[in-house]
Amino acid sequence: MLLSGCAAAPPSPVPTLIINQCATPSPCTLPKSNPETNGELDLQLERTEAAWAQCAAEVDAVIACQEANHAETSPATRSPD
Repeated sequence: MLLSGCAAAPPSPVPTLIINQCATPSPCTLPKSNPETNGELDLQLERTEAAWAQCAAEVDAVIACQEANHAETSPATRSPD
């Protein structure tokens, strides 16, 4: 006797693996300094601004990567007809 609940079921769908290939952000660091003159202070300001710009660029790159991955893995939204 074969019960109807014991029939062969279709195979389960294969799970989709999502691999985040974005770089891991690292903490922003600023160069150490101990300026003693106005010239050294001005130079340190330039170095600090450059370090912040580099850090911002790295963060922006990670965000752009994550947004691109999110767009690729999100189901398409359909507008109502």
